[in-house]
Amino acid sequence: MSITVEPTLDSAVEAVIAAGRLAAARGWIPATAGNFSVRAGKIIAITRTGRDKGQLRPEDIAIVSLAAPCENDLSAEAVLHFARYTADSQVGAVFHVHMPIAAVLGRRYAANCQLILDGWELQKAFTGVKSHLTPVRVPILHNDQDIQALAAVAERELGSERDGAITAPGYLIAGHGLYAWGRTPGDAQRHLEAFEALLTLHKHWSEFPS
Repeated sequence: MSITVEPTLDSAVEAVIAAGRLAAARGWIPATAGNFSVRAGKIIAITRTGRDKGQLRPEDIAIVSLAAPCENDLSAEAVLHFARYTADSQVGAVFHVHMPIAAVLGRRYAANCQLILDGWELQKAFTGVKSHLTPVRVPILHNDQDIQALAAVAERELGSERDGAITAPGYLIAGHGLYAWGRTPGDAQRHLEAFEALLTLHKHWSEFPS
């Protein structure tokens, strides 16, 4: 039986910095795009707005209370992080990237409000998915500058079940990017990598004539 050890505040900050560097190396966060957060108990370590996520330092990370997440220089999108932590106590890290394939497929399938992944072995990289035969539903949100409204839509979509599919640990925002999460920073990173590969496979497969 594995035991998840809750991170200390220092290790949460280090995990945020590491996540930013990894995402930058993969080309997922151009300019100052993206944001990353890790939970340490009731405290969240989260990137400040306008920082180069590939060059993060400890002073670029805000420390906020989940009970009253108020900080002047957070991205407006921090609301989406806090909504996830509030909705699911098992979430220990939330990573947001502007992955090109996610932004493109989010637009491509926005009218469907979801994308179904089915038949790919790598689906098992998502926590809770045991078979490639289990369909995985990826919610797709229309982009909205009203972040409170966007967060409400996201949580409503994540709470719904459709087509007998498991809901993925992430969602796409059309023309924007991807949010993914996990119990640990390692889980969240694995989910990002799985999303990139699976979305790319889906795109290639859909281009074949039926």
